[in-house]
Amino acid sequence: MGKDFVDLFNQWAVTYDRTVAGFDLEYQEAFFRYDEILEEVANLCFGNVIEFGPGTGNLTKKLLAKQLFVIGVEPSSEMRKIAKGKLGKKVDFIEGDFFDFPQNIPIQTFASSYAFHHLTDIEKADAIALYSKILPVGGKIIFADTIFETREKHQEAITKALNNKYHHLAQDLQTEYYTTIPVLSSIMEKNQLDVTFTRFNDFVWIMEATKR
Repeated sequence: MGKDFVDLFNQWAVTYDRTVAGFDLEYQEAFFRYDEILEEVANLCFGNVIEFGPGTGNLTKKLLAKQLFVIGVEPSSEMRKIAKGKLGKKVDFIEGDFFDFPQNIPIQTFASSYAFHHLTDIEKADAIALYSKILPVGGKIIFADTIFETREKHQEAITKALNNKYHHLAQDLQTEYYTTIPVLSSIMEKNQLDVTFTRFNDFVWIMEATKR
């Protein structure tokens, strides 16, 4: 994740929870069923969990409720501060990213919500290759993120945002690294991972990949 994204999330931290609660009209659809999405991610996780981009700790809280051991890896200092304020000493929130995280414990699940699109497709492939090497057979990658069925669907979403005058959303869709199901499926296959995708709204899918 580049420094620009870290700066963005440091600025967004104070209003992030209002956005995911649906108070920002442009992003209402992206966060539609937000709580349900996080609950399903938590339900699919097991064992020791590395959570990438926990932000203000909303998914983390659900993982802890499942009695899972969690380390939250968050590059934004402001997000970490809010998450620590919510959850106190119940979990470690450390500085890091999709490539910089503790590997000195057995890891059964890599989890993330609304964050993987900050990596380019090449970086996504490198990250998945790393996780596959670390995971045991049966270990999982459970990521919820904006994913498109095709590049054409991605372009349709940009056009719709522009037509609705959702200029911030359109800019995000044009500048962040949103990918497609075929691209992710190919990456998983190359790394001995069986994968399924479940759609939760017009933008967000949950990707469940299992090491074989």
